[in-house]
Amino acid sequence: MHGWRVDRAAHNWLYFVFYDLYVRVFLRAGNLVGKVLGRTSLSSRMFAMVYDRYHAKVVTMDDAVKILTLNEDVIVGPDRTERIIPFPHANSIILKEPDFIAVMDCPCRLARVDGCRPVNVCMAVGRTTAQFWLEHGQKYHARKISQEEALSILREAHNRGNITTSWFKVATGGRTGVICACCTCCCGGLEGMRLVKKFKGGQDVSNIISSGYVATVDSSACESCGLCAWTCFFEAARMEGQSRLVQDNAACLGCGLCVERCPAGARKLEADPSKGLPLDIDLVRNELG
Repeated sequence: MHGWRVDRAAHNWLYFVFYDLYVRVFLRAGNLVGKVLGRTSLSSRMFAMVYDRYHAKVVTMDDAVKILTLNEDVIVGPDRTERIIPFPHANSIILKEPDFIAVMDCPCRLARVDGCRPVNVCMAVGRTTAQFWLEHGQKYHARKISQEEALSILREAHNRGNITTSWFKVATGGRTGVICACCTCCCGGLEGMRLVKKFKGGQDVSNIISSGYVATVDSSACESCGLCAWTCFFEAARMEGQSRLVQDNAACLGCGLCVERCPAGARKLEADPSKGLPLDIDLVRNELG
């Protein structure tokens, strides 16, 4: 998977074998950089270097279902994926044997003193990573699951208010096969996103990008109940006073939670070209394959 890059292979091994420790150290290091270096060009460059190699893309439930029900390989190189995963390094769509799926404990939840439950929600799609988890992730309760069980895990997570993300990392071959159910209180990636925005230039550096959709609202149908504002991870919806909903499309990452929860059916997801293309397997196969 890594060719001659032994350093990346070693990083890969350390990353998954010491998953929760890795996340804990990563977050503490990020906070330390912020405290020591503050809003400086050096801190901005350090965060940018990390986020050139470590990313996630929000995935809607519909697009996640397509990934978790694949029965054929999908492999698309970076020359055709830049609008879906526009990262300098981890930028390929590689799903080999996608029906071979493993799940293990979420390192972010394990890294917290009182992390959310259940913890067994991180999934590897494809034999290469999934088999590694099964062989080396016993302490994280790694187990092989069916596609149906994978879908059940994600749907239950959405019902709890979690979003779906696909993670890309140079050390893991830059592939798309790590799918997780993330909560704003435990997710190290979401904390990293908030952290980097505190520093100069942070607005242009993030490790989590949009699904490619934006949640729109039909003002004539909206009942101003405020549930979407309470649900939104990204503060893209907020209430002003008791009855005025304010929508910030630039902040919306298109997870779809507000659409699923709107009691009036006033919200829907729409493709937003300014946010790139979604990780839609049909689009990948038909237009990019």
